[in-house]
Amino acid sequence: MKTDNKKTTTFEQHLDKRYGEVGSIQRAEFEIKAKAFAIGEIIKEERLLAHLTQEQLAEKTGTKKSFISRIENGHSDIQLSTLYRLLEIGLGKKIAFSIE
Repeated sequence: MKTDNKKTTTFEQHLDKRYGEVGSIQRAEFEIKAKAFAIGEIIKEERLLAHLTQEQLAEKTGTKKSFISRIENGHSDIQLSTLYRLLEIGLGKKIAFSIE
């Protein structure tokens, strides 16, 4: 059976239509928010693997539970120093960055 793919769009095409093409301000803002959400998910996953509550992680890192919650839900910008404190001090992980 042959299917008609003329109406099928790729995820990239969907993003272009909804947020603008790569390089546009609107697309950059979307990608920043998406990356903040992804960082929050990583922190949450690592916290759960360490068997820590948000409150326990907050105590270890000198922050508040509400701040940990906002980060994990992608609702807060996080400074690099705070990211290091949460992951390296709070969760005993090492951070490595790459620029492409």
